[in-house]
Amino acid sequence: MTSINQNLREQTVSLLAQHPRARLYNGDTPLEHLPRLTAELGGAELWVKRDDLTQLAFGGNKVRQLEFYLGQAKAQNADTVLITGAVQSNFVRLAAAASNKVGMACHIQLEHRVATEDPLYHNNGNVLLDKLLGATLHHFPVGEDENGADHALQKLAIELQNQGNKTFIIPLSPGHAPYGTLGYIQAALELQQQFEQIDTCFDQIVVGSGSGTTHAGLLFGLRLLGIDTPVIGVCVRREAELQRPRIAERCEEIAHLLGCASPVGKQDIIIEGQHLAPGYGVSNKNSDEALRLAARLESLILDPTYTAKSMAGAIEISRRLPADQRILYIHTGGTPGVFAYQHDIELAIKDGH
Repeated sequence: MTSINQNLREQTVSLLAQHPRARLYNGDTPLEHLPRLTAELGGAELWVKRDDLTQLAFGGNKVRQLEFYLGQAKAQNADTVLITGAVQSNFVRLAAAASNKVGMACHIQLEHRVATEDPLYHNNGNVLLDKLLGATLHHFPVGEDENGADHALQKLAIELQNQGNKTFIIPLSPGHAPYGTLGYIQAALELQQQFEQIDTCFDQIVVGSGSGTTHAGLLFGLRLLGIDTPVIGVCVRREAELQRPRIAERCEEIAHLLGCASPVGKQDIIIEGQHLAPGYGVSNKNSDEALRLAARLESLILDPTYTAKSMAGAIEISRRLPADQRILYIHTGGTPGVFAYQHDIELAIKDGH
């Protein structure tokens, strides 16, 4: 059982209260035991935190992050939000939905990170929802240039400002105030209470590690609360040797934003990189297996880009640990991406029968 240190909890709540929050969902996302998947793997007990159920426009982890980004946008009296991301980005889809909720316009810049001309990838899934939600779409031809993508957003913001708009940019690259990470410090507070309610300790927590916002925020929040459970970040965007310093930098940025010392040490940053290949947005044998097993044993829907790879990491960890250990997997959403990857998923189904 994880007992609550009330002083640490109050300090954490106080640190978060410094920053405005636009409420975009109600209630906690549930913790669920995955008994059939656990039995199939024959190792550690698997549980899931259902952050795919954050209610807004198919949900996902970005809803938590956007509460604090749009809190800032409202505090600055912005009327237009700008964001950049991959063609099938869940973040940009949810930014469009969140902007609608608070009465702002949204401009989305789609970066071409995945080398495919599949019409489903470019027109279905999140892209279709972006259009349905009324966002204005722009395109950036490079997929691995975070600073360039942010610079293009800044140029667009100037154009919109010249037309009388009050803009707020959600940046992609590190080096900016990481307001989104505060959403996962809030999630750590939520988890602390849930651990106590179900009287269950977890030996490891597994989460996808891409931009680093969710991973760093959750890790920072747990350590602020005195919870030392290892947090394993499974690479979904870049190699482990690049992701590790990114998470360290994010944690330092969070400490600066909150005005406190970082509780995260070098030993706390644990990165698992073996499930990334052949690269961002491209599935592999392990992620295909994770996608099939989760669906057929637990009716848990994963997407090929993010959650299938992070679940592949959780599965691999479960298989190598004894049955008396417990793993909590953070399901970060991404369901609409399934429809953009129809052909890949059909191949995964065929190969796995």
